Amino acid sequence: MTTILADTFRAALTRLTNDEQKQVKQTVYDLQDDPTQPGLSMHRVDKTRSADIWSVRVGRDIRIILQKSGADLILAYVAHHDDAYAWAERRRIELHPTTGALQIVEVRELVEEVTAPVPAAAGEGARPEPPLFAALSRDDLLSIGVPLDWIGDVQAVSEDGFFELARHLPEEAAEALLEYATTGQLTRAAPPVENPLEHPDTQRRFRVMDGIEEIRAALDAPFEKWAVFLHPSQRRTVERAYSGPARVVGSAGTGKTVVALHRVHRILQSEPDARVLLTTFSAPLSRALEAKLRILFGERSHLLDRVTVVSFNRVAEQLYTLATGMKPNFAGAQLIRNQLRKAADEADVTEVSSQFLLSEWDNVIDPWQLNSLQAYAEVPRVGRKNRLGPRQRERLWQVFDAVRIHLAARRLFTASSLFAETAALYRDKQPKPFTHIVVDEAQDLGVAELRFLSAIAADRADALFFTGDLGQRIFRQPFSWKALGVDVRGRSVTLKVNYRTSHQIRRAADRLLPRSVRDLDGISDDRAGTISVFDGPEPEVYVCADQNEERERAAELLRGAVETGLSPREIGVFVRSEAQLARARAAVRAAGLPARSLVDSAPEGDDTVLVGTMHLAKGLEFRMVLLMSCDQDVLPLAERIEQVADEFELDEVLTTERQLLYVAATRARDRLVITASTPASEFIDDLLSAD
Repeated sequence: MTTILADTFRAALTRLTNDEQKQVKQTVYDLQDDPTQPGLSMHRVDKTRSADIWSVRVGRDIRIILQKSGADLILAYVAHHDDAYAWAERRRIELHPTTGALQIVEVRELVEEVTAPVPAAAGEGARPEPPLFAALSRDDLLSIGVPLDWIGDVQAVSEDGFFELARHLPEEAAEALLEYATTGQLTRAAPPVENPLEHPDTQRRFRVMDGIEEIRAALDAPFEKWAVFLHPSQRRTVERAYSGPARVVGSAGTGKTVVALHRVHRILQSEPDARVLLTTFSAPLSRALEAKLRILFGERSHLLDRVTVVSFNRVAEQLYTLATGMKPNFAGAQLIRNQLRKAADEADVTEVSSQFLLSEWDNVIDPWQLNSLQAYAEVPRVGRKNRLGPRQRERLWQVFDAVRIHLAARRLFTASSLFAETAALYRDKQPKPFTHIVVDEAQDLGVAELRFLSAIAADRADALFFTGDLGQRIFRQPFSWKALGVDVRGRSVTLKVNYRTSHQIRRAADRLLPRSVRDLDGISDDRAGTISVFDGPEPEVYVCADQNEERERAAELLRGAVETGLSPREIGVFVRSEAQLARARAAVRAAGLPARSLVDSAPEGDDTVLVGTMHLAKGLEFRMVLLMSCDQDVLPLAERIEQVADEFELDEVLTTERQLLYVAATRARDRLVITASTPASEFIDDLLSAD
């Protein structure tokens, strides 16, 4: 017997209490073991439009809804008795007549009116809005998976009624319609295949379970819907054979991390000798990736013995120690500043500021690991406005070379020099430490990091796989990957479907960035055409007279959110930097809610508001996000503006500050709230400006 898990079942399971979920899971395991055992109390559901729909009793009041299809069982839904039967009676499970995909469809005649045109304005002479899809024929709508009995509603719906209608349609149909409304392009579904369970649109909502172990893995801890049910574009990206380094891009919420995790899973399952590195820019994110990977693997956790999940810095430290037997010691930022100033004084270099020297070191000398005047003369100083003649570079090199010599004599590393030295240790070593390297948040890779990863990867075409969003770059300056031998042209994939963030929040956040972000190799991350598949309220902004008023307003908003049903753990409160954390904590206390920081470990059953800085918000998701202290001198941060060395750095600061706000805003799924004390950040007007 084959058990097939529907996404509607998984979603319904999460709405039950923990004890109820345990009972449901045990019943599912019993079904898998022997569906004919009398203790399961299985009954046919009579008032349904599909054949062989049954209910299975779980305890006194919980019922599982399933379909028997030959030797297969499709787990479709689970809920309390009345809700479970009502769900079953209003739906049918069928193959779409045109696409051949298996769908769970709401019976149109049992659904209240959802598509009545909305008047454009009240008063005499008001005209109803025109139908949004008037140009699409019946065959067009069938080709994208619209069920037969919903075609009339789609043809009549106006723009205002679309999102309400979309809730009742299969995902592929809703997405295709939204894409058409946004871009004017109609993307038809994949054609029918011999086995309907192998159709891409079937696989986005049904997963065939391979025995009890996989059922346990899917039910015990599904960290999010995408972990089990991949969108067809995600699945193609995961399973594709690449002839060189590959990169997956897309705006926040399009599932890039899930693609990275599934890519690791596929490699380890298909190649018994694979040794995989899954890495990202920070230790907290790497720990989050490891936790999600364990959930995805479930009881196949033995595969994890062949994967290493650590940050860029940590893997460099580990490999350096492995090769040399020594732990690296690092030079602190203050020591670097002091040595630059001292070397400048000794060389009588007074024509540039200390800030320029530090900027040149951080953005040119150290990341590129320059070791000679000739190398300094030839390095691409991308975008830097201060043009340096040969004599200027010669004088400045005296300063930088002195600092290099000082650090080398004391065996002190910077992060970049450790990457460079470790790369040199492993560049010609065979076998390499890893056959495959999968990098998440790759937009924050620097020059030294990319060279290092290339050096420790196996000599095979598909060794490197990157995921990231150029619009979320907040740490590193741009550079040419191709110039370093990592050419992803022709193997760059853009994900366009946003499942995490509402249409309103995504649209507002996208206003902070250009419609298309292009890297230095000419590859564009085009945000135009990205769609969110659900609706929500517009972002809220409150500019207060002072910090006291902001605290009270924020506390009121937090209390109201909890009173309307949100759990504290579903709320994130973020500020620009540590200097504003006290303001956020004070607001949470004033709301009477418990809070924890991002560095605290969450206890079992944690139900606290998370408070942290915007930089550490990456990889997180909340029903509601409150961004506080978005004041004029806080965002962009005044200290960064004051420290810029040239116009290029000013542009970089403003760009990365915008992108930081974008990162924080897109952590919100349903509700985004921004507060500030007057005068507010200039970015707020951009975020709320009309399209």
